[in-house]
Amino acid sequence: MKKILLTLTLVFTLLVLPFLIKNASAQPPPPPTEAIPIDGGLFLLIAAGATYGARKLYKQQKDQE
Repeated sequence: MKKILLTLTLVFTLLVLPFLIKNASAQPPPPPTEAIPIDGGLFLLIAAGATYGARKLYKQQKDQE
């Protein structure tokens, strides 16, 4: 009986405690920022994908010969 009571108390505490302490965070929320442009990284990602695809096609054609 003690084991069941201890388990129920622990589960109840772990489920309810986060709702009772709403502002318990390790860090304050970051200040609002402006939109971040993604054009530089996106170009590199597209270039890497094109290079990878061209290399795969080149190897596939080379293996067929």
